[in-house]
Amino acid sequence: METTWQRVESLHRWILENGDKRTDPWLLVYSPVPIICIFLCYLGVLWIGPKLMTHKEPVNLKAVLIVYNFSMVVLSVYMFHEFLVTSWLANYSYLCQPVDYSPSPLGMRMASVCWWFFFSKVIELSDTVFFILRKKNSQLTFLHVYHHGTMIFNWWAGVKFVAGGQSFFIGLLNTFVHIVMYSYYGLAALGPHMQKYLWWKRYLTSLQLVQFVLLTLHTGYNLFTECDFPDSMNAVVFAYCISLIILFSNFYYQSYITRKSKKS
Repeated sequence: METTWQRVESLHRWILENGDKRTDPWLLVYSPVPIICIFLCYLGVLWIGPKLMTHKEPVNLKAVLIVYNFSMVVLSVYMFHEFLVTSWLANYSYLCQPVDYSPSPLGMRMASVCWWFFFSKVIELSDTVFFILRKKNSQLTFLHVYHHGTMIFNWWAGVKFVAGGQSFFIGLLNTFVHIVMYSYYGLAALGPHMQKYLWWKRYLTSLQLVQFVLLTLHTGYNLFTECDFPDSMNAVVFAYCISLIILFSNFYYQSYITRKSKKS
């Protein structure tokens, strides 16, 4: 009878042996241990950070936020370009696209941008740290923590096992949304004088919801058709998108519908 620890060791060994050999040598990909450690540190910062800041003044991060947000815009533009151009050159199908596991230039180019997309999710954990340092604890919602904490695992698995194929559509849509989103945050970081130009915040949330609906439809279609892409991955993405639609819809309702009703 296997012990729990033996089962964990067996699963870990299976993960190490069955990943994409092209991406295994890349940073944080080969084993799940580093990304689990990053996640545990993230939870630790979430727990102890607000406590450490209780009797301290909010940290002025204006310059840091301007550089960070516009750097994320640049990174998102690069990734969007790579997802779009590589999928176009490789004649990717938007309905069903198996993973190209070959070491071909286009196959490696797509795998590379998938890794950058995964790594961008690690970088985005900084969003939470900035909220804590600025004492914006009201922003540390379940939606925020759930979205940031799970995306690093989702895309670690994506790069580890399916670096390309259907995955490209997620990256393509999400990087476009993040170009808009980090542009908004970057402009907001410039100061209060920019607020009059940022009336479109609610439409940013709408854009995020449209993204998740499109991803749900895209993934759902592939769950019920013959496509040489792992159904397990499609099922996880489908369930995850449903959860985000529910959470973002609730956020939209609470932020814009309920608040508007109270004002009137």
